[in-house]
Amino acid sequence: MGRAEDEEDLAAYDLPWPARLVVQLWALVLGLVTRLTDALLLLGRPVLARPYVGLWLAERLRSPYRARRSFEVVRALQATGQRMRELIYGETPLLSALWVFRRAGVGRASVVVDLGAGRGRVLLAARWLGARARGVELLAEHVTRMAPWLAPVGISLVEGDAAQADVTDATHVFLNWLALTPQTKARLVARLRTCAPGTRVLTVLHPIEDGDFVRLSGHTVLFTWGLERVWIHEYRPAGPG
Repeated sequence: MGRAEDEEDLAAYDLPWPARLVVQLWALVLGLVTRLTDALLLLGRPVLARPYVGLWLAERLRSPYRARRSFEVVRALQATGQRMRELIYGETPLLSALWVFRRAGVGRASVVVDLGAGRGRVLLAARWLGARARGVELLAEHVTRMAPWLAPVGISLVEGDAAQADVTDATHVFLNWLALTPQTKARLVARLRTCAPGTRVLTVLHPIEDGDFVRLSGHTVLFTWGLERVWIHEYRPAGPG
Protein backbone atom coordinates (compact mmCIF):
# COMPACT_ATOMS: atom_id res chain seq x y z
CA MET A 1 0.00 0.00 0.00
CA GLY A 2 1.45 3.40 -0.98
CA ARG A 3 0.64 7.08 -0.67
CA ALA A 4 -0.10 7.34 -4.40
CA GLU A 5 -2.75 4.60 -4.12
CA ASP A 6 -4.31 6.34 -1.12
CA GLU A 7 -4.51 9.65 -2.95
CA GLU A 8 -6.01 7.90 -5.95
CA ASP A 9 -8.67 6.31 -3.72
CA LEU A 10 -9.55 9.65 -2.14
CA ALA A 11 -9.60 11.46 -5.49
CA ALA A 12 -12.27 9.05 -6.70
CA TYR A 13 -14.63 10.56 -4.12
CA ASP A 14 -13.90 14.19 -5.13
CA LEU A 15 -16.80 15.14 -7.43
CA PRO A 16 -17.53 18.33 -9.39
CA TRP A 17 -19.59 20.70 -7.23
CA PRO A 18 -22.98 20.12 -8.99
CA ALA A 19 -22.63 16.36 -8.56
CA ARG A 20 -21.38 16.84 -5.02
CA LEU A 21 -24.42 18.99 -4.21
CA VAL A 22 -26.80 16.33 -5.51
CA VAL A 23 -25.02 13.66 -3.48
CA GLN A 24 -25.12 15.82 -0.35
CA LEU A 25 -28.85 16.50 -0.77
CA TRP A 26 -29.54 12.81 -1.32
CA ALA A 27 -27.48 11.95 1.74
CA LEU A 28 -29.44 14.52 3.77
CA VAL A 29 -32.77 12.98 2.76
CA LEU A 30 -31.55 9.47 3.51
CA GLY A 31 -30.13 10.65 6.81
CA LEU A 32 -33.46 12.15 7.86
CA VAL A 33 -35.35 8.99 6.88
CA THR A 34 -32.97 6.64 8.66
CA ARG A 35 -32.80 8.79 11.81
CA LEU A 36 -36.61 8.88 11.94
CA THR A 37 -36.97 5.12 11.59
CA ASP A 38 -34.18 4.61 14.13
CA ALA A 39 -35.98 6.87 16.61
CA LEU A 40 -39.25 5.00 16.17
CA LEU A 41 -37.52 1.67 16.77
CA LEU A 42 -35.79 2.99 19.89
CA LEU A 43 -39.19 3.72 21.39
CA GLY A 44 -39.50 -0.04 21.73
CA ARG A 45 -36.09 -0.35 23.44
CA PRO A 46 -35.57 2.95 25.29
CA VAL A 47 -32.49 1.57 27.09
CA LEU A 48 -30.67 1.73 23.74
CA ALA A 49 -31.52 5.39 23.15
CA ARG A 50 -28.68 6.76 25.30
CA PRO A 51 -25.86 4.85 23.52
CA TYR A 52 -27.44 5.67 20.14
CA VAL A 53 -27.39 9.40 20.92
CA GLY A 54 -23.86 9.04 22.30
CA LEU A 55 -22.63 7.50 19.04
CA TRP A 56 -24.24 10.26 17.03
CA LEU A 57 -22.76 13.02 19.19
CA ALA A 58 -19.29 11.49 19.08
CA GLU A 59 -19.43 11.40 15.28
CA ARG A 60 -20.67 15.00 15.06
CA LEU A 61 -17.92 16.29 17.34
CA ARG A 62 -15.00 14.48 15.76
CA SER A 63 -14.69 11.76 13.15
CA PRO A 64 -11.36 10.10 12.32
CA TYR A 65 -12.39 10.08 8.65
CA ARG A 66 -12.28 13.86 8.47
CA ALA A 67 -8.55 13.80 9.11
CA ARG A 68 -8.00 11.76 5.99
CA ARG A 69 -4.34 11.02 6.50
CA SER A 70 -4.12 11.21 10.28
CA PHE A 71 -1.40 9.19 11.97
CA GLU A 72 -4.02 6.86 13.42
CA VAL A 73 -5.57 6.06 10.05
CA VAL A 74 -2.17 5.51 8.39
CA ARG A 75 -0.95 3.32 11.24
CA ALA A 76 -4.06 1.15 11.09
CA LEU A 77 -3.83 0.71 7.34
CA GLN A 78 -0.14 -0.15 7.41
CA ALA A 79 -0.73 -2.74 10.12
CA THR A 80 -3.21 -4.67 7.98
CA GLY A 81 -2.01 -3.90 4.44
CA GLN A 82 -5.34 -2.31 3.53
CA ARG A 83 -6.01 0.77 1.40
CA MET A 84 -7.69 4.06 2.27
CA ARG A 85 -10.75 3.23 0.17
CA GLU A 86 -11.54 0.33 2.50
CA LEU A 87 -12.27 2.75 5.33
CA ILE A 88 -14.76 4.82 3.33
CA TYR A 89 -18.23 3.50 3.96
CA GLY A 90 -21.62 4.50 5.36
CA GLU A 91 -23.70 2.99 8.11
CA THR A 92 -26.50 0.48 8.45
CA PRO A 93 -29.78 1.89 9.81
CA LEU A 94 -31.36 0.00 12.71
CA LEU A 95 -34.43 -0.94 10.67
CA SER A 96 -32.31 -2.49 7.91
CA ALA A 97 -30.15 -4.38 10.40
CA LEU A 98 -33.22 -5.67 12.23
CA TRP A 99 -34.81 -6.76 8.96
CA VAL A 100 -31.89 -8.90 7.86
CA PHE A 101 -31.07 -10.12 11.38
CA ARG A 102 -34.60 -11.45 11.83
CA ARG A 103 -34.39 -13.26 8.52
CA ALA A 104 -31.06 -14.72 9.53
CA GLY A 105 -32.59 -16.09 12.72
CA VAL A 106 -30.99 -13.74 15.26
CA GLY A 107 -32.57 -14.03 18.70
CA ARG A 108 -31.83 -14.09 22.41
CA ALA A 109 -29.62 -17.17 22.14
CA SER A 110 -27.50 -15.64 19.34
CA VAL A 111 -23.99 -14.20 19.38
CA VAL A 112 -23.60 -11.51 16.70
CA VAL A 113 -20.09 -10.43 15.68
CA ASP A 114 -19.68 -7.39 13.41
CA LEU A 115 -16.32 -7.43 11.61
CA GLY A 116 -15.40 -3.86 10.76
CA ALA A 117 -18.00 -2.49 13.16
CA GLY A 118 -17.25 1.23 12.74
CA ARG A 119 -19.14 3.05 15.46
CA GLY A 120 -21.21 -0.01 16.37
CA ARG A 121 -24.64 0.95 15.05
CA VAL A 122 -25.35 -2.59 13.80
CA LEU A 123 -24.60 -3.93 17.26
CA LEU A 124 -27.47 -1.89 18.69
CA ALA A 125 -29.82 -3.78 16.38
CA ALA A 126 -28.44 -7.09 17.65
CA ARG A 127 -29.08 -6.01 21.24
CA TRP A 128 -32.57 -4.83 20.24
CA LEU A 129 -33.26 -8.50 19.46
CA GLY A 130 -31.68 -9.64 22.74
CA ALA A 131 -28.55 -11.17 21.19
CA ARG A 132 -25.06 -10.91 22.61
CA ALA A 133 -23.16 -8.41 20.48
CA ARG A 134 -19.47 -7.86 19.80
CA GLY A 135 -17.73 -5.66 17.24
CA VAL A 136 -14.17 -5.57 15.92
CA GLU A 137 -12.97 -2.25 14.49
CA LEU A 138 -9.62 -1.33 12.94
CA LEU A 139 -9.55 2.32 14.01
CA ALA A 140 -8.66 2.76 17.67
CA GLU A 141 -10.38 6.15 17.83
CA HIS A 142 -13.74 4.61 17.04
CA VAL A 143 -13.24 2.10 19.84
CA THR A 144 -12.01 4.53 22.50
CA ARG A 145 -14.80 7.02 21.79
CA MET A 146 -17.69 4.62 21.25
CA ALA A 147 -17.02 1.64 23.52
CA PRO A 148 -17.91 3.53 26.74
CA TRP A 149 -21.35 4.32 25.30
CA LEU A 150 -21.95 0.72 24.22
CA ALA A 151 -20.65 -1.20 27.23
CA PRO A 152 -23.53 -0.27 29.60
CA VAL A 153 -26.03 -2.02 27.29
CA GLY A 154 -23.93 -5.16 26.96
CA ILE A 155 -22.12 -4.42 23.71
CA SER A 156 -18.40 -5.06 23.35
CA LEU A 157 -16.42 -3.02 20.81
CA VAL A 158 -12.73 -3.91 20.55
CA GLU A 159 -9.85 -2.70 18.41
CA GLY A 160 -8.37 -5.20 15.98
CA ASP A 161 -7.94 -6.55 12.49
CA ALA A 162 -11.20 -8.21 11.44
CA ALA A 163 -9.24 -10.87 9.57
CA GLN A 164 -7.67 -11.91 12.90
CA ALA A 165 -10.79 -11.72 15.06
CA ASP A 166 -12.08 -14.57 17.18
CA VAL A 167 -15.37 -15.74 15.65
CA THR A 168 -15.41 -19.27 17.08
CA ASP A 169 -18.37 -18.49 19.35
CA ALA A 170 -20.39 -16.53 16.77
CA THR A 171 -23.79 -17.71 15.60
CA HIS A 172 -24.02 -14.76 13.19
CA VAL A 173 -21.31 -12.63 11.54
CA PHE A 174 -22.03 -9.32 9.83
CA LEU A 175 -19.65 -8.00 7.14
CA ASN A 176 -20.11 -4.70 5.35
CA TRP A 177 -17.44 -5.37 2.74
CA LEU A 178 -18.81 -2.94 0.16
CA ALA A 179 -15.47 -1.15 -0.32
CA LEU A 180 -13.06 -3.96 0.50
CA THR A 181 -10.47 -5.21 -1.97
CA PRO A 182 -10.45 -8.84 -3.17
CA GLN A 183 -7.32 -9.45 -1.09
CA THR A 184 -9.00 -8.27 2.12
CA LYS A 185 -12.12 -10.28 1.32
CA ALA A 186 -10.01 -13.41 0.86
CA ARG A 187 -8.43 -12.86 4.28
CA LEU A 188 -11.85 -12.47 5.84
CA VAL A 189 -13.23 -15.62 4.22
CA ALA A 190 -10.22 -17.53 5.58
CA ARG A 191 -11.08 -16.22 9.05
CA LEU A 192 -14.74 -17.19 8.61
CA ARG A 193 -13.60 -20.78 8.17
CA THR A 194 -12.83 -20.78 11.89
CA CYS A 195 -16.56 -20.35 12.61
CA ALA A 196 -18.58 -23.29 13.85
CA PRO A 197 -20.57 -25.13 11.15
CA GLY A 198 -24.03 -23.63 10.88
CA THR A 199 -22.88 -20.07 11.54
CA ARG A 200 -24.87 -17.53 9.52
CA VAL A 201 -22.78 -14.93 7.66
CA LEU A 202 -24.33 -11.71 6.34
CA THR A 203 -22.47 -9.73 3.67
CA VAL A 204 -23.33 -6.37 2.08
CA LEU A 205 -23.38 -6.03 -1.73
CA HIS A 206 -21.53 -9.19 -2.79
CA PRO A 207 -22.21 -12.77 -1.67
CA ILE A 208 -19.40 -15.10 -0.62
CA GLU A 209 -18.25 -17.01 -3.70
CA ASP A 210 -17.24 -20.20 -1.93
CA GLY A 211 -18.98 -23.57 -1.88
CA ASP A 212 -18.63 -23.93 1.89
CA PHE A 213 -20.81 -20.85 2.44
CA VAL A 214 -24.26 -21.79 1.22
CA ARG A 215 -26.32 -18.82 0.08
CA LEU A 216 -29.71 -18.86 1.82
CA SER A 217 -31.31 -15.59 0.71
CA GLY A 218 -30.72 -12.03 -0.44
CA HIS A 219 -32.54 -8.88 0.68
CA THR A 220 -32.52 -5.31 -0.62
CA VAL A 221 -32.50 -2.84 2.27
CA LEU A 222 -31.78 0.84 2.85
CA PHE A 223 -28.35 2.09 3.91
CA THR A 224 -27.16 5.65 4.52
CA TRP A 225 -25.98 5.81 0.89
CA GLY A 226 -29.00 4.13 -0.77
CA LEU A 227 -30.46 0.70 -1.43
CA GLU A 228 -28.11 -2.26 -1.25
CA ARG A 229 -28.26 -6.05 -1.26
CA VAL A 230 -27.50 -8.09 1.86
CA TRP A 231 -26.77 -11.80 1.45
CA ILE A 232 -27.34 -14.42 4.13
CA HIS A 233 -25.16 -17.54 4.05
CA GLU A 234 -24.70 -20.58 6.25
CA TYR A 235 -21.27 -22.06 6.81
CA ARG A 236 -21.38 -25.74 5.81
CA PRO A 237 -17.81 -26.95 5.41
CA ALA A 238 -17.38 -29.95 3.14
CA GLY A 239 -16.27 -33.12 4.89
CA PRO A 240 -12.96 -34.86 4.17
CA GLY A 241 -12.78 -36.20 0.66
